[in-house]
Amino acid sequence: MPIPLYNRDGHQCLMFTDLCQEGGDVVQSNQFLIVDGDTGALIDPGGNLAYGELYLAMTRHFAPAQLSAILASHADPDIIAGLDRWMTATSSAKLYISRIWERFVPHFCKAGKTAGRIVGIPDAGQRIYIGRSELIALPAHFMHSEGNFQFYDPVSRILFSGDLGASMTGGLEAQQPVGSLAAQLPKMEAFHRRYMVSNKVLRLWARMVRTLDIAMIVPQHGAPLKGRAVAEFIDWVEGLPCGVDLLNERDYAVPA
Repeated sequence: MPIPLYNRDGHQCLMFTDLCQEGGDVVQSNQFLIVDGDTGALIDPGGNLAYGELYLAMTRHFAPAQLSAILASHADPDIIAGLDRWMTATSSAKLYISRIWERFVPHFCKAGKTAGRIVGIPDAGQRIYIGRSELIALPAHFMHSEGNFQFYDPVSRILFSGDLGASMTGGLEAQQPVGSLAAQLPKMEAFHRRYMVSNKVLRLWARMVRTLDIAMIVPQHGAPLKGRAVAEFIDWVEGLPCGVDLLNERDYAVPA
């Protein structure tokens, strides 16, 4: 069942939180469908576990041939492992992904499926037109992938933030937006300290996103952040030591 994040004047943002099997074997992940009139885009559509229900949900809004774009924050399997099926089901949708992953993406598909359909996003990002509106690919490199983007929707004022902002929850809990950060931090901190590469990139990111009007930060794992939790999260990650900041010689020792 899709969770409506925004629905006004023919523009919709829908989130799916429970399409993957829950339990110890599979990490919870969110998938997103943007609808604008008679077309739309998928953001981080996931793998084979998510494909069937996500495809059916899309067809309730427009025909598969009308899908304009598949947007991938990076190239992890929980992002695009189902790409071969999407390339088959849709006739002209382009995959937008960091240009450093362009030549890796075909490994997810049968030979020839991606020919002429991959758009490499330059490191500086770009604007991607979807129907009457646009999504902005924002640089999010090394959070955690070396070629990584977030997608900002100026209409809904939602920042689809990929792994940044993730919390370790189940699919049902991920459906409930978080309005205050404090209670959510125990579900976020360990992940961010391990998966974000350094505090330097978090500071640069915080400086960038403060120039945007953000109503909600919606990660690829766990619950959306809204209200005061948006500013609280930006302040928190700006000061968070993580990744290489925490390493020392004990982490690079030959095992006994």
